[in-house]
Amino acid sequence: MSASSRPSRRNLLFGGAAVSAGALVAGCTSNAHDTSASTGSVQPAADSGASPGKAITIGFSAPAADHGWMAAITADAAARAKQYPEVTFKPVEAGADATAQRAALETLIQAKPDVIIVLPYDGAQLTATGRDATKAGIPVINLDREFSDQMAYRVLIKGDNYGLGVAAGNYIGARLKAAGISAPVIAEVAGIDSLPLTQERSKGYKDALAGYGFKVSHRVAAEFTIDSGQQVTANLLEAAPKLDALWNHDDDQGVGVLAAIKQAGRHEFFMVGGAGSRAAMQHIKDDDTVLKATVTYSPTMSASAVSLARLVANNRGMSDLADLGVPKQITLVSQTVTKDNVAQYLPIGF
Repeated sequence: MSASSRPSRRNLLFGGAAVSAGALVAGCTSNAHDTSASTGSVQPAADSGASPGKAITIGFSAPAADHGWMAAITADAAARAKQYPEVTFKPVEAGADATAQRAALETLIQAKPDVIIVLPYDGAQLTATGRDATKAGIPVINLDREFSDQMAYRVLIKGDNYGLGVAAGNYIGARLKAAGISAPVIAEVAGIDSLPLTQERSKGYKDALAGYGFKVSHRVAAEFTIDSGQQVTANLLEAAPKLDALWNHDDDQGVGVLAAIKQAGRHEFFMVGGAGSRAAMQHIKDDDTVLKATVTYSPTMSASAVSLARLVANNRGMSDLADLGVPKQITLVSQTVTKDNVAQYLPIGF
């Protein structure tokens, strides 16, 4: 596939949303040929903002890009902003923790941008800051890690964390059932346990496995880093002399997970990843490790957040929807990537 023909990661979400919404509208109106019979309850299509609007400044804050997925979040947002001539993109350094990010956001609020996009270190800890921005008249686009109060944001755009766990559990459950394994030993390498997103992923995984009559036998939590992934997986493998399957929540920490597995000389089980990194997909394609699938959690959400911020700042809606404003919440769909379809997803791996 040539570079010019490959699908853009930044256009994947909105392209799909436009097709789906457009099909829905067409389906609902295909028999309504007599417009005089209309009740008038459906408003004209919203102004989607195809033409430049007023000049706006979009503030942006996300944790340091020391993680492949997080680096893609920041890069995708900046790249999308460059596509709009009327947008000034103003990123601020998030610092090393929630306290530092709070200080950076407070400074950003004082600068009075038109909209702020924030992926918080911890949604609960930064909820008050989101509310401060909203009280100051600045709409907030909350990205990925959700604030604990809906009044702290105008729009929430996030991945389907529960669905991510369900997809991983369904793949593992179906594969084990097909292999005729009745009492499998199943493991889980989670991310940061204090984050609601990790809790949602684990619940989805547990619920999906339960549908097959299975459960998680061994579970450890890492910190979304290569080093932590390797360390906790080494401990898990020592505690579990035999495994049938393992789900790792995050492909970045999965580099360390695979390193620990290789170092231990273990290969009796198969593994599923999470998020959809290019490196993980290449392993799946090459079939050179225990990693046989991954579940997408695309960083394209940040590019979409910039597009949404632009619409919100200009009081515009999305033309393929009947509503005149931008929805309150958008949740991405998690897709399971295997050797059968990996060629389709490799171009959008981060």
